[in-house]
Amino acid sequence: MARKSKNQTTQKELTPAPALPQLITETIEKNFMPYAMSVIISRAIPEIDGLKPAHRKLLYTMYKMGLLTGNRTKSANVVGQTMKLSPHGDMSIYETLVRLTRGKETLLHPLIDSKGSFGKQYSSDMKYAAARYTEVKLDPICAEFFRGIDKNAVDFVDNYDNTMKEPTLLPTTFPNILVMPNTGIAVGMASNICSFNLAEVCDATIALLKNPNTSLDKILEIIKAPDFPSGGLIIYDRDEMREIYKTGQGSIKIRSRYTYDKKNNCIEILEIPYSTTIELIMKRITDMVKEGKLKEITDFRDEIDLSGFKLTIDIRRGTDPDKLMDKLFKLTPLEDSFKCNFTVLIDSVPRQLGIIEILSKWIKFRIRCVSRELAFDLNQKKEKLHLLLGLAKILLDIDKAISIIRQTEREEDVVPRLMRGFDIDEVQAEYIAEIKLRHLNREYILNRVSEIENLKREIAEIEDLLSDELKIKAYIAEQLKEIKKKYGKPRRSLIIGAEAITEYSEEDHIENFNVHLVLTKEGYFKKITLLSLRASDNHTLKEGDEIIQELDSENRSDIVFFTDRAQVYRAKLSDFECVKASVMGDYIPTKLGMDSGEKPILMLVSPECDFPEGDHMVFIFENGRAVRVPVSAYRTRSNRRKLTGAYSAASPIVAAFYEHKGQPFDIMIITDADRAIVFKSSLIAEKATRTSNGNLIINLKKGQKVVSAIANPGEKFGDLKGYRKLKLPATGMLLAEKDIAAMQLKISE
Repeated sequence: MARKSKNQTTQKELTPAPALPQLITETIEKNFMPYAMSVIISRAIPEIDGLKPAHRKLLYTMYKMGLLTGNRTKSANVVGQTMKLSPHGDMSIYETLVRLTRGKETLLHPLIDSKGSFGKQYSSDMKYAAARYTEVKLDPICAEFFRGIDKNAVDFVDNYDNTMKEPTLLPTTFPNILVMPNTGIAVGMASNICSFNLAEVCDATIALLKNPNTSLDKILEIIKAPDFPSGGLIIYDRDEMREIYKTGQGSIKIRSRYTYDKKNNCIEILEIPYSTTIELIMKRITDMVKEGKLKEITDFRDEIDLSGFKLTIDIRRGTDPDKLMDKLFKLTPLEDSFKCNFTVLIDSVPRQLGIIEILSKWIKFRIRCVSRELAFDLNQKKEKLHLLLGLAKILLDIDKAISIIRQTEREEDVVPRLMRGFDIDEVQAEYIAEIKLRHLNREYILNRVSEIENLKREIAEIEDLLSDELKIKAYIAEQLKEIKKKYGKPRRSLIIGAEAITEYSEEDHIENFNVHLVLTKEGYFKKITLLSLRASDNHTLKEGDEIIQELDSENRSDIVFFTDRAQVYRAKLSDFECVKASVMGDYIPTKLGMDSGEKPILMLVSPECDFPEGDHMVFIFENGRAVRVPVSAYRTRSNRRKLTGAYSAASPIVAAFYEHKGQPFDIMIITDADRAIVFKSSLIAEKATRTSNGNLIINLKKGQKVVSAIANPGEKFGDLKGYRKLKLPATGMLLAEKDIAAMQLKISE
């Protein structure tokens, strides 16, 4: 039997082992959950210092580079240094840097002083320059982010490769979490925090420091509303704002700010909502101009320059600029909403908090930072005091100290002999031994010892401060007052009451005039001005088509079409273009998106299409039945464009009529056997349900059907007394030859 070589394998050995089945819940727990938690905690959601990890790593790197006080450096240099803390690539770091710059105009208080092109928050087309061309340094306000960071104010952890340390949080001396806008999308949750005015936030925090039970209404008076870097007008709704402050969730409406240039007859948009861009606004205006919905605008253009944002809109002579802006606010992103979602990481746990909760959490965080900073200072001062107390003892006999040092033969014996000679500990003896020879004089030692009393007083003050939380809060409040005075700015976003807003009404912008309406059997519709109709009333119709209804109305009216498929369609007359009688008009099935083969049989205009109480719809069916349905049955809660189940579908519809309250009319029914009856519409039984089959109104023989129904036949055919019926159902009378001829003649006309 041949032996298998080392390189030979069997088919069995090549076959992979079958995969063991695994529960989907276990797979998610082991593979997906760690990723989800990493995104939530280490990427997308800001912490109580108002920063995401990417922000914190970048700012700390710049701080360690000395960019808080030094000159600007190339952005590429900053990006490269930051990669020691953030291994996610240079572009993601640079994009983070860009957002924090003064040039980008994303923040109320920019954190990075920049030089070069960084794009703009309000434009998606204005791109930032490459990192090798731009220069940056930390803005002075960043000093408040790092105060106490070198005094153990916050914890430090190893970076990703354990080569250096980085802070877990920055000890911000003001509630940056509410001053810096932040947006982040994690896994299964998101955060969208708007910015608030720094001065107002400081005042509210001071109020909470003084009284933790400060009411939400009091906070609402202090922090009036968000304050966006792009400015704009905040439409103030106190109830909605209160809900946002309470729950951390809600929506804020922001309008653009504009001025009207009377000389050039144009509107200048100077500020837009923070949540939109000029490109989105211009695209929407372009689309509406093409659709003919903004005939008031002759031109518009982007006039952004070094002085700031400007979108100019040229308008037609005679256009009311305020009414036009109301229309643009309604139909374009010139008015937009900011969706608030105050989700913050508290001790690595994502929580949605209201304003008071966020400020309370920040106060707790800040107390911890200040306490650690004070404890660090206390320890330093105690160590210094301990050394000076040892130094004071040698003041009694400087010659003895010099003698001990000179007479000691071995270096390692100097400290022990000083300890024994002056009754001091090793630390004090080491300090004395390290004093330079030139400093072993009475003047130097007296000057140093004189610091002892000051140190004791400072230590007592710090210990007193650390032992009383109220004093720490007062200390924090004083810092906040200084910050407000130094960095506070007036509001950029102005506040206007909801009651001062003029809501756009489409009807107010529609020109109103009298029109004549025509509906044909094939489904063509014409809206004709009376002037055009007087010039020519000769209607052009499709071959074989005929007019079934004509009405007079106004251009602002609504119109309703009942179809042969038991459906109702609603539209506005202003949506139809005015035409001449000589054209065929709009094809209603296409215009309103009707089903294949569906055609209108009746049109109603205001006020009939508003379905007033007491009026009725009358339906005549092929099977000889008819029904009266109250028009109130067609009312809907919303102004629906389409309503199904308008009447019974048990038999094909012959005709539909509208009956005004207390105004019954004559109806003539004609069968395919040339039999007819005439009766009052009030004789038809009323049914409350739209889809009722109704009652029999004419007796039919097997195979016969109703083919025509005419309202007020006497107006067309004269006296039809012989066909009138006073009770239903009734048997039809055979049409006389003269009546058939007259009807055919009238119909052909």
